Amino acid sequence: MKKPEVKIGSGYDVHRFASGRKLILGGIEIAFNWGLAGHSDADVLIHAVCDAILGAAGLGDIGEHFPDTDSAYKGISSMVLLEKCGAMLAEQGYEISNIDCTVLAQVPKISPYKKQMEENIAKRLNMDSAHVNVKATTTEKLGFIGKEQGIAAQCMLLIKAIS
Repeated sequence: MKKPEVKIGSGYDVHRFASGRKLILGGIEIAFNWGLAGHSDADVLIHAVCDAILGAAGLGDIGEHFPDTDSAYKGISSMVLLEKCGAMLAEQGYEISNIDCTVLAQVPKISPYKKQMEENIAKRLNMDSAHVNVKATTTEKLGFIGKEQGIAAQCMLLIKAIS
């Protein structure tokens, strides 16, 4: 059976705010009162991208490959996990065509960091940053995000068979 030429992946992640931690989003440390709770650096954006890659490749999810019960991943940079997911995708004979992400955050303001986030993601996945898009939105003060209790991110991407 011939493998599909293109496949779509989606990813979604949520982390609550926590004191005493750095806020890392898209591989960038953002000066803010809180960080995000998590076993790794809790980079919610990168976790959504990782899940989208793994999903498109039919390789499960981030928790299966990098479980929070494994001390090897305690405090690890999510950018390292992203690189590993990119390598797993290549082993399956695919490459990423484009990535589109949305960060859902009432605070802090994300727009000043979007371009650098796109460049960070592209660099770790060996792709052109013109094919990576990061958007940001608030939830108009609704829900846990609007009440400034955490941040969520979602990602859609298209992969294509390597010729």
